Parts: sequence; C-alpha cells; structure tokens
Amino acid sequence: MTDERRFAGRVALVTGASRGIGAATAKALAAGGAHVILTARDDAALERVEDAIHQAGGTATIAPVDLTESDGVARLAQAIASRWDALDFLVIGAAYLPMLTPVTQIDPKQFSTAITTNVMATQALIAGLHPLLKRADAARVVGLTSSVGETPRAYWAAYGSTKAAFDNLLQCYAQEVANTGAIRVAIVDPGATRTAMREKAYPGEDPQTVKPPEDVAARIADLLAEDFESGHRIRVG
Repeated sequence: MTDERRFAGRVALVTGASRGIGAATAKALAAGGAHVILTARDDAALERVEDAIHQAGGTATIAPVDLTESDGVARLAQAIASRWDALDFLVIGAAYLPMLTPVTQIDPKQFSTAITTNVMATQALIAGLHPLLKRADAARVVGLTSSVGETPRAYWAAYGSTKAAFDNLLQCYAQEVANTGAIRVAIVDPGATRTAMREKAYPGEDPQTVKPPEDVAARIADLLAEDFESGHRIRVG
C-alpha cells in the first residue's frame, strides 16, 4: 500500500471493475486512500478485486449489477445514496465489444447490447449519480473510450459508433457542468492495452507487446488528482 494518501476520505465508483483497466484503476484509487465501490456483473471476480484491495490495506465495497438491466443503474444509484452522502469519483470503464464485422453483417443482438452497455447505461449512470456528484467538493467523472469512436475504422462500426456516442454524451455533460459547480469531466483513450477485450479483437497479438492495464490506471489516478478543465481528453501512450 502506498504512503501517498491523496484520495483519503474520497468515495469512488468504478464500473467494469472486475478485470482489466477497471480492476487496476480500482486498486490504484484504493491505494491512494479512496473507498472504492466496485461494480460489474461477475460477483466472484469482484470479490477477488475486493480481496486484493483489502489485503493491500485499502477499503472497497462490491456492488454487482448488470448495466443492461432496465433498473440496474437506478438500483445502484439508490444503494450508493443510501450509504454515502456524496460521490467524489465516477470512472466509467464498463464496455461491450461486439463481433468485428462489416456494417452489412452487424449482428442486431450484439449491436443492441453494445448500445445499451456503452451508451444508454452511461447516460443512466450520469443521470442517476449526478445528485451525489454535485454534493462532492471536487467531483470528477472519467470515461474510458476508444480511438475508433473518434476515427472510424473498417469492421469496427458496431463498437466505434457506440463509442462515438459515448464521447458525445460525456462532452455534452462536460459543457453542461463546466460553469455550474465543481464537477469536472474527462475522457481517457487507453490506447493499446493488455486486456481481455484487446485479446478478443486481436487474437493473434502477443499480449506482452502492449502495456499492462496498471499503466492506464496510474494515469487515471494522476488525472483524478489534477485540476483540469471539463471536457479534457487524453490518450495514454
């Protein structure tokens, strides 16, 4: 556990916290002294992340939820509001990658899941947690995006279009809160990172040739400690 307690007294919610960048970010924030609420669908995986945080001397609470369920986000927001007065950090890391195909062959069911997870759940999270974020003295919202949301790429339309919408939602929210309070919004493009999603997209790639999720998590933690303008966007090299 680090001696740097820069997030002591802060409460953070990390979605997609069961693995990859989400899990690494949760651990990094807990190492900085934040109490981290871990959410994802996989109870067992969340418990493993929680155990690792506790063993390192941090604190965390698991809140399993399926963001694609119609009332999933509402239940999550209600549970958080019943226990904490404010939410300091919201890190939106949960995402769904449909099969990579031409536009003409996109699977409707997978596309629907991607839209629900990557776009609709994001809006629901912002709407449901906005009152708690407003109560924090320096709330930060960080969304994890992808370069294909900004720059279209063949065969990536089903995912890239949802990330373009994701970016738009966050940038609009960033403008809406920029001059009305202490909430600040940032978008982080992790770049090539050693995750299960990356392996799914690039099955023949040697995972050792790309950076580990801990590198991205460290940059996110640093960003949350910075004073930045709402709408800030970075790419982790």
